[in-house]
Amino acid sequence: MGVAPTLEDVLAAAGRIAGEAKRTPVLTCASIDAIVGMRLFFKCENFQKVGAFKFRGATNAVRMLDEDEAAAGVVTHSSGNHAQALALAAQRRGIPAWIVMPTNAPAVKRTAVEGYGATVIECEPTLAAREAGAAQVLEETGATFIHPYDDPRIIAGQGTAALELLDDTLGLDAVIAPVGGGGLMSGTCVAVHGLNPHVKLYGAEPENADDARQSLEAGALIPVGAANTIADGLRTSLSDLTFDILREHLDGLPTVAEDEIVHALRLVWERMKIVIEPSSAVPLAACARLHPELAGKRVGIIVSGGNVDLDRLPWMTGSPA
Repeated sequence: MGVAPTLEDVLAAAGRIAGEAKRTPVLTCASIDAIVGMRLFFKCENFQKVGAFKFRGATNAVRMLDEDEAAAGVVTHSSGNHAQALALAAQRRGIPAWIVMPTNAPAVKRTAVEGYGATVIECEPTLAAREAGAAQVLEETGATFIHPYDDPRIIAGQGTAALELLDDTLGLDAVIAPVGGGGLMSGTCVAVHGLNPHVKLYGAEPENADDARQSLEAGALIPVGAANTIADGLRTSLSDLTFDILREHLDGLPTVAEDEIVHALRLVWERMKIVIEPSSAVPLAACARLHPELAGKRVGIIVSGGNVDLDRLPWMTGSPA
């Protein structure tokens, strides 16, 4: 586990990724405001490169490598947005990347990773197999391992989204972000608390993947079990590093049911006319739980990404919900 990043680390990351990551827009929607009883400001990382906030952290981590480290390349194990983000960040620096991906990873994601020039190594769909595959690549290449969230460089990079949100939206009372492994929420906590400690900080989780809530209530890490949730980006457990940051900074961590996630997802698609993924809808769904505390307040929401399988939308007949 590394040392938790500081506001200075997030500010340095913002300078480092400028010109690489997009400065995504902050959107509003009067009809959704009326429904939830709050003034919402959506930081739209669904418009980020690779369609998710992950490109921020990956770019910061890759740009922080010295020349010798960079020449040896980077490696990770991932079947999701981090795989694509690290592959693209490495390509843009002109260094090799190896991505260990399970055999059950969606073909479209593998194609995207390969399209960014990374080498994909297949493994069995277990954490042990993924870790073993990455360890073998590290031994053979001397590359640097970049964890998707248990890394101060990654967390600092993710925090740049909140920096931009606060810069573009004056007078926020609270900020909400989804919680999976905790990298985005941790970076958000460091950035927001560092700039304005009076802004409330809330995470949001699916009820079916509520390891962070359980961990914070227990005061110790409780790994996620069978996380049967449509919010596939939030099925990951916290690390020691992200747990410590969230325990220090969070003002609350509401959880939401699957039907609430689907309702919020559809609400954004229909009212805002933008494509977001289920994980991104979790903070909006959590607004109902937070209404007693935040009614009438100005609330920022980090929209984590917009990568969805258009052939299996949750409101389609026969699709999982």
